[in-house]
Amino acid sequence: MQVAVIGGTRGLGNWIANFLKESGCDVIITGRNSLRGKEISEKIGVFYTSNNIEAASKAEIVIAAVPIDVSSKIIMEVAPHLKEGSLLMDVTSVKEEPSRVMEEFIPDGVEFIPTHPMFGPRIKSLEGQVVVLTPLTKGKWYEKVIKFLESENTRVIETTPQIHDQMMSIVQGLTHFTYISIAVTLERFQVDVKMSRKFASPVYSLMLDMIARIVSQNPYMYYAIQTQNHYVAEVHNQFFSTIQELNDIITHNDEDRFVNIMSSAAKYLDDLEASLGRSDKAISALTGEIRILKSSLGEEVGLKHIYSGKIHLGILEDITPDFITLNSHNTLIKLKISNIEILSQNELIQYKNENYPKKIFDVSVILPQDSDPDVISNTLRNLEDVVHVCVKDVYKGGQIESGMKSITFEYEVINPKARNNVEKLLKGFGGILR
Repeated sequence: MQVAVIGGTRGLGNWIANFLKESGCDVIITGRNSLRGKEISEKIGVFYTSNNIEAASKAEIVIAAVPIDVSSKIIMEVAPHLKEGSLLMDVTSVKEEPSRVMEEFIPDGVEFIPTHPMFGPRIKSLEGQVVVLTPLTKGKWYEKVIKFLESENTRVIETTPQIHDQMMSIVQGLTHFTYISIAVTLERFQVDVKMSRKFASPVYSLMLDMIARIVSQNPYMYYAIQTQNHYVAEVHNQFFSTIQELNDIITHNDEDRFVNIMSSAAKYLDDLEASLGRSDKAISALTGEIRILKSSLGEEVGLKHIYSGKIHLGILEDITPDFITLNSHNTLIKLKISNIEILSQNELIQYKNENYPKKIFDVSVILPQDSDPDVISNTLRNLEDVVHVCVKDVYKGGQIESGMKSITFEYEVINPKARNNVEKLLKGFGGILR
């Protein structure tokens, strides 16, 4: 299936192009910067053109992944050239205007689905992500899109363009405005943010992380979110009014009014118990990883960089609030804690099994007559770095003392040092190595 991503050289458009390429689609991307376009196309293995019409006219699916303020212009540009039976989608944060333009300019025989992925280009997969669809009509493509998204374990929400934009005026318009305002206040007040984290609970650090996540994004896109959704102005006015009211209450030391307003707002929010549970999990995640790392000092750990995907294995030598130091084959590696994930024991074994050379050893051990070779084999398999164990021979000849037997095990390891653990365990069973 050929897919054209208009604006596929940057941001979410680039993520979509890469994702669809990996999903088996034949992808063509467009972008204004030809040098970057060619570089990106070679990197992810897709075709590039600077001509939107050329890309759109060839594709079965056309995805407009361009800034909000030029979305309508791009739709009008490519619409007359879409193939009959094709599908046009957009992925902007505003839906009323793109929906209107699609309905007006798309020719007969072409389907369109105004779409809003509720995520940015930093995600790893669609699993658990939310995608909002605002179809004005439903054709053959709609069911295909739904099935594809559900196959990726995506949460799909269907609504109208109007309801979408009203919700986004709160979900994005209000929250982004608030977070950006806090960030600007911290800057203008010259707050030492790093030091402030030392004086605060994990809740404050989590809030700072969410603020940083917003203000580190494309400011042009966030400006468009504030200005292109016509419901946002009313939300801003209500927010300003509320801030002024709370400021007056505090200025006049009106404790009763403050308590009443805050209590009323708490009652209005949905399911406080669930909200507390989710926030507790988020806070626990911030501190839980540190606890695991501290308990692993001096031991071997496996760490995965969440952006590059590179795996680092080594002895954990040091840990600070922000960094860890790993000794990997006598080379010290310093990694930022916020950029790593700890591999589970099973993930660590799997990685070693797939990437480390293996060695096979035999060992013969004299054990009591009633020793069960299968039980011993299963116990050996549970040892770290042991990937395979089998019984090669059981012998009760004249060289073996009465009431005893000799068992020969073959075992495969991904770390030769594991031999010591195998032999130690066999001795622990009362065995005598031959």
